Amino acid sequence: MKVGFVSLGCAKNLVDTEVMLGIMQSHGLELTPNPSDADILIVNTCAFIASAKEESITTILNLADYKVNGQCRSLIIAGCLGQRYRQELLNELPEADAIIGTNAWHRIMEAIEETLKGRRVILIGERETIYDASTPRLRTTPDYTAYVKIAEGCDHHCAFCAIPLIRGKQISRPIEDIRAEVEQLVADGVKEINLIAQDSTNYGRDLYNEPSLARLLRELVKVDGVQWLRVLYSYPKHFTDELIELFATEPKICKYVDLPLQHAADSVLRRMHRPDRREEIESLLAKLRERIPDVAIRSTFIVGYPGETDEEFQQLKEFLIAQRLDHVGVFAYSPEEGTPAYNLTDQIDEGTTQERYHELMSVQSMISQEINEALEDRELDVLIEGRDEEESDIAAGRSYREAPEVDGQIYVEGDRRSRPGDIVRVRVLAGFVYDLAAERI
Repeated sequence: MKVGFVSLGCAKNLVDTEVMLGIMQSHGLELTPNPSDADILIVNTCAFIASAKEESITTILNLADYKVNGQCRSLIIAGCLGQRYRQELLNELPEADAIIGTNAWHRIMEAIEETLKGRRVILIGERETIYDASTPRLRTTPDYTAYVKIAEGCDHHCAFCAIPLIRGKQISRPIEDIRAEVEQLVADGVKEINLIAQDSTNYGRDLYNEPSLARLLRELVKVDGVQWLRVLYSYPKHFTDELIELFATEPKICKYVDLPLQHAADSVLRRMHRPDRREEIESLLAKLRERIPDVAIRSTFIVGYPGETDEEFQQLKEFLIAQRLDHVGVFAYSPEEGTPAYNLTDQIDEGTTQERYHELMSVQSMISQEINEALEDRELDVLIEGRDEEESDIAAGRSYREAPEVDGQIYVEGDRRSRPGDIVRVRVLAGFVYDLAAERI
């Protein structure tokens, strides 16, 4: 039996995909990149915002063609879209044979077996669950980098976000279990460990009665062979002085801070049910920059949130200009059923939202280019990931300043000898909006 798999959405979803792939492989199923050869097709879907849901549905319908024009006998919908709209999907998509919720990844073989018997099923986990170090996992990332999910779910109740509705409350993995997985990954040749959760700085509260990310990191830096430890999705509320000191002093921890701030106007933050206020955020940013020399800071923001006035948008824009963050992602607000913001009457029209999106991205583009130009002549260690598609003597990679997938790249000119996974020293030659040009030292 051959299985084809498409994984959509975030890195947290990708880990779920890799775990399901590992379970299927351990049961003797063969994986194929060609959907026309697959007996079973699985889509791990995303339902974070409207565009993600549309992409998920389009992918499902495209793969459904292989039930007619290929040899597919079973089409399975997994992940967030399946968890949230399970019955609707089964009712409205006759092509789908099974729905697997986010907490039922461990039931993937049950879904396959049931559908091959001709049964259409919905499988949802009875409680929130998360994989452990002993769970089979087939990594899809390059050999030198891996994601490690340290917690599942979220205890926050932001007014715009459906994640707690989909993923449930936070469940953290024990420190010992996470260390065991990291040791396995390093033994397999992984150099960069990317720690992920919905709120990494809140890690461990459910297990240890207090946020325990610093405690986890102190344990992980002891693992021989770990070269880069990167922490993603670090909400500002629990970014403690202890954590800042650890980022500043531990060489294995990337000086990269990912803070999803969402807005900078206090009135909008209150309506979003966010716990932070602009003064607190600015204080944290100042502290990070003071205590962690050369720290790279990334954030995401939402424009067009219900009731966002011109003045509130200007406050957000002024905040970006003043704070000069290294990397910024901007999202147009997407109304999500079941969230408090969905029923608000003062929705912003799409035209205004798009104008604000493009204006904010334009402002950040200028800031990012100025920051990258200021890096010229700076020396950096770069993790090589591949080669430029058009110029074979140009290697491409990332420094501590760039997370996989979401940030830019560094192009190392005249480098014919570097191979993926090598960490090389370079000098920056030129900075652009997203990327850097460099030469190997």
